[in-house]
Amino acid sequence: MGCGYGAVLFSRAANFKFLRKEIESCLSTRNSSTIFGLSSGFGKCGVSVIRVSGDASREILCRKTRQKSLPTARKALLARIYHGRTNEMIDRGLLLWFPGPNSFTGEDTIEFHVHGGSAIIAAMYDSLAAFPDVRIAEPGEFTKRAFYAGKMDLTEVEGLADLIHAETEAQRRQALRQANGQLATFYNGMRARLVKVIAGVEAYIDFAEDQDVDDGVLDGSIAEVRALIEELKAHLNDNRRGERLRTGVRTAIVGAPNVGKSSLINLLSQRNVSIVTSIAGTTRDIVESHYDIGGYPVVLADTAGLRSKTDDIVESEGIARAKAYVESADFVVLVIDASRIDGHAIEVDSYVEQYIASVGLDKALLGNAMVVFNKCDLVDEQLLSKLRSNQRFTLLSCENKSGLPELLATMSTHLERLCGSPGIENPTITQERHRYHLKQCLECLERYGEYFAETPEAARDLAIATHHLRNAVRSIGRITGSVETEEILDAIFSTFCIGK
Repeated sequence: MGCGYGAVLFSRAANFKFLRKEIESCLSTRNSSTIFGLSSGFGKCGVSVIRVSGDASREILCRKTRQKSLPTARKALLARIYHGRTNEMIDRGLLLWFPGPNSFTGEDTIEFHVHGGSAIIAAMYDSLAAFPDVRIAEPGEFTKRAFYAGKMDLTEVEGLADLIHAETEAQRRQALRQANGQLATFYNGMRARLVKVIAGVEAYIDFAEDQDVDDGVLDGSIAEVRALIEELKAHLNDNRRGERLRTGVRTAIVGAPNVGKSSLINLLSQRNVSIVTSIAGTTRDIVESHYDIGGYPVVLADTAGLRSKTDDIVESEGIARAKAYVESADFVVLVIDASRIDGHAIEVDSYVEQYIASVGLDKALLGNAMVVFNKCDLVDEQLLSKLRSNQRFTLLSCENKSGLPELLATMSTHLERLCGSPGIENPTITQERHRYHLKQCLECLERYGEYFAETPEAARDLAIATHHLRNAVRSIGRITGSVETEEILDAIFSTFCIGK
């Protein structure tokens, strides 16, 4: 069986090498053209950066600057820049020369730093397009070429995209760590361990009869797989912190009518996002706004005032939508009108529980909610003392803005709990795509362990068992964009000095 399976393995390797040559040929054809595009922002600005990448870069640089030789790599050069066809001077600016493969895309690359006027950009585009086999880049094509050149994997590409779109400090830190390869290192480390396990089992299949492979290989593979299962479970059990940080914490501001929900939204945004009136039921639909609170992205939703019943069919629909939003929200800010509390007649904790029941919500939401008492400027000192004595409550007056710094500090604490700290914690999952493939990997590893636990030794087919491991490796490879077949073959013949 070993020799037959080894022949199959070599056949797969041959097919893989043929397929890889075909893929490389296709990629070579696709990347044969030279591309250019604006790498800085659009619109009038002091300086615009136009990037050129491809085989024609050397000719473009020499003809557009009339340089007789290529400039020093990665050193700025001030030069006159000419139109390639009319020979008229377009601008005087800086250029940077990055010869491949030591460039972002892995190809010969130029960056023209010119003045940011629209006429200059148009002239540069017209000039570059006049060169043979030179075209404007498609969206993301520079990064795509960097990926094909092995300059970054898919997680780093996604991290770079997130870094460009980051709007808060925490998002920037998370995206930067991913773009710099933190996730790639983590997943590639897992993948390398799995490849080593497969190599051991494959070697056992083909060479156990010659006694060149330790009989403990199989037991070692099971132990390693069990360790990886526990690590994957811990990694997946992250409460979606990374994804929440990437997209924003969906936060529902809820409470009875006229407690100050819309006033709180307007206070946080410093503008009139929601309509505020003394008429109950003004807010009917969900009004979402995006904020940066303590460096964390927050999507605050102003919702309809909650009450047990209403004769207004539109308000009734608004209440239903508000309750549905609460069910799916990451975080809840429960707003209570402090001026409606009789501090002499009831304990505040009991009042909060009754209040939650009166608006038709489950008191279980308190485990993931922040309780804000608004209109504290209208209550006496005795009640304020009761409210201050409970650290679960935040006191606020939207009218005079008292308590706002404390509210923001408390929200920041909750947001850090929900999103984690990208600068300290282990790599977190940032994409649903990653989570899906990791779950697939975990399922394959568990099947491998179950196969050995449930199948008698005499009836085991190690080729079937190894198939589960290969699928696990493929699942991780889909996250990073890697393939594994040739690596496994290399590991087999380098790790075990078989010499056959």
